[in-house]
Amino acid sequence: MTHTTQATAVRGALLAAVALLAASPASAAARTAPGDTHRGDWLYLTVTRGDARYAETRGTLLRCGPPRGHARAAEACAELTAAGGDIGAIPQTKDVFCPMIYAPVTVHARGEWHGRLVAYRETFSNACAMGARTGAVFALDG
Repeated sequence: MTHTTQATAVRGALLAAVALLAASPASAAARTAPGDTHRGDWLYLTVTRGDARYAETRGTLLRCGPPRGHARAAEACAELTAAGGDIGAIPQTKDVFCPMIYAPVTVHARGEWHGRLVAYRETFSNACAMGARTGAVFALDG
């Protein structure tokens, strides 16, 4: 019984310490410092081509501030910045006519943008439709 009570007390103390640190003015100032380039902005991106039986997956880590780790990092970071880190809010490319060929492409993104967790998953009918909808973010081939 004593062991359980001590473990609960220690867990409670740790949670209280974390809450105090997160709420402290110094912590808030560090997260919102003027000129902050959001060094924590990153996404691990994967593109899976094909169906479940014959899938080919490629992945990369996109880091912004400065842009790196991706064939078109600067362009992808600019698009994400304009969309507030929301891949679904990236404007669809106009004047793109994609073939009506079913060659499924599933994309995943997970990471952090401006201190907020990001999780995105969508399946497109083909790579052209994916590119028209997500811009340079999932253009892993350059």
